[in-house]
Amino acid sequence: MKEFTVNGSVMKCYPLTAAQRLHTYTIRYAPHQVICIGTGLYVQQDVDFGLLKEAIYETYTKFDSMRLRFLKDDDDTIYQYVVPFEERDIPFCDFSSWREEDAHNEMKKWTAVPFERFNSPMNRIVMVKLPNGYNGTYLKVDHMTMDSSSIIAFSSYVLELYCAKRYGTPRPKTDPMPYLKAVEKDLEYEAGSSAQKRDEEFWLGELKRSEPMYTDFTGMGRLLTMRREMNDPDMRSCLVISKDPAADIAVFSLEKEPSERLMAFCEENHVPMASLLLMGLRTVLSKFNNDEKDVSLKTCIARRGTLLEKRSGGTRIHFFPLRTIIEPETAFIDALNIIQAEQNKIFRHANYDPIAHTFNRVKELHLRPGMSYESISLTYQPLTLRQKDTELPDIPYKSIWYTNGVAGQPLYLTVMHRTEDRGLDFNFEYRKDVVSKDEMEYLYYYLCRVLFRGIEDKNRTVGQILEMI
Repeated sequence: MKEFTVNGSVMKCYPLTAAQRLHTYTIRYAPHQVICIGTGLYVQQDVDFGLLKEAIYETYTKFDSMRLRFLKDDDDTIYQYVVPFEERDIPFCDFSSWREEDAHNEMKKWTAVPFERFNSPMNRIVMVKLPNGYNGTYLKVDHMTMDSSSIIAFSSYVLELYCAKRYGTPRPKTDPMPYLKAVEKDLEYEAGSSAQKRDEEFWLGELKRSEPMYTDFTGMGRLLTMRREMNDPDMRSCLVISKDPAADIAVFSLEKEPSERLMAFCEENHVPMASLLLMGLRTVLSKFNNDEKDVSLKTCIARRGTLLEKRSGGTRIHFFPLRTIIEPETAFIDALNIIQAEQNKIFRHANYDPIAHTFNRVKELHLRPGMSYESISLTYQPLTLRQKDTELPDIPYKSIWYTNGVAGQPLYLTVMHRTEDRGLDFNFEYRKDVVSKDEMEYLYYYLCRVLFRGIEDKNRTVGQILEMI
């Protein structure tokens, strides 16, 4: 920790955490990247925007990660600090006379505009009136300051506080914990702790295994092309970066009843939903790549196991490769247990710096620049804006995630529960130069076929499922 004078005040400034450095790495090596997240939360009811503004300002005082700023010192090292309060205006935008599609497209444009990186606010809230009686807020945050868990927590707090002010419902039961306390814990880990050394040993050991195999969500074509271009018929990695980062989001909604069947299967068989989704994805990749048994993809680790981590806001996500080699005669439930065991290993060592692991992998496996073994990243977000322990009026809600228009990876799937009915939404953020929306629908179709063929008979083998789909 260092002290710097900012606008005449002495501020305690902290180094970036590994989760934040992940984004600075992205910006450095892909300067076209925009690391903004845009979301919308709208209720189908008239809103008292004066009370809503009060609720937002009060929530700013609770979530110190929403008051985060960055600065550079003389040697270009980036630090972070928290300002004591926010004085920014919260604007109002009336889209009620627009077509709803046009209104959402306008907010996509807002999301594509990056923040000024240093000594500047890293979020923006706009109060919004939409057509069809929906009203609420648009929120844009810089990913270095908040992740999806933090955004949902912040938005839920605003909503509960607003309802408390307007309807007399209970105020939020729990307040966030100090963000900088979580930063201090992360920095203690990185300062040569025994836990860090154990995690480093684990990940270096993972690199001693045989080389993984790249499996693409569009089939073998990309890898075969790379092999021809590189004159290397045995190449097992593939180029995943692109000169054209233009991206979009395709959202496919699974109805409430089949979503509940998936959740019931997980509960009955003590399997996390994330493991079931990973099983579905790796089976589709196997199918699309000549029934390949060796499949790798990137899994998102939220790193929110403790009370401090759950309630401290900020960004904590680490990505790590998840590799499984599953024989075709393996039963579906046994394959799920294999995946869960691999996930558990990663969870135990998830505090390790994912960028350090990436550099170590490049060195150990002699990867060329921009090459990887994973074509898909997965995030499962179990939180919703309406949790079981909240006491909110029964009002129709609508929550939307807006693309910022660019992507650094070919495909990033986020699976979330809908606010209104807890059904599952599959949000595919895809790079347009790699795949089309129609191909995303094709992938979603096969993903659902795998999931439901598996849960209807958990003893069905992976080979049988591959033949059925």
